[in-house]
Amino acid sequence: MTRVDFYLLSSDGKQEREKLACRLTEKAWKLNHKIYLHSDLETESRHLDNLLWSFRSESFVPHDLLENSTEETPVSVLLGHQEEPSLSDHDILINLSETVPSFFSRFERVIEIINEDENIRKAGRDRYRFYQQRGYSLNTHKL
Repeated sequence: MTRVDFYLLSSDGKQEREKLACRLTEKAWKLNHKIYLHSDLETESRHLDNLLWSFRSESFVPHDLLENSTEETPVSVLLGHQEEPSLSDHDILINLSETVPSFFSRFERVIEIINEDENIRKAGRDRYRFYQQRGYSLNTHKL
């Protein structure tokens, strides 16, 4: 069964949420996990694409946008929005969307990053209830 981790940030800044997503992606990638970062909009996916190249000067996380990926050129980190990834070997979903993706249960682990922004918190509470009502293992990490 999918394990769900909620990371709670004490700030309301969008940048801190995105940087945490990048740090968690880098950490998981170094542990040989395959990660899919999911957002609501194409602009968010493209912003995360750029951020993964620059969030730390000494960091390198090979990644690609889902729309550019193929089975012939597999990559461990994919970024996408709205659509379901067709590649089935990714084991961690980092969800930056306001909703629970319909395909979340394909992943061994789901990471939800919540900050103090009222809209993010409300959507996060709704997602927490969704997972809880369905019996998923939930973990909370206050940062």
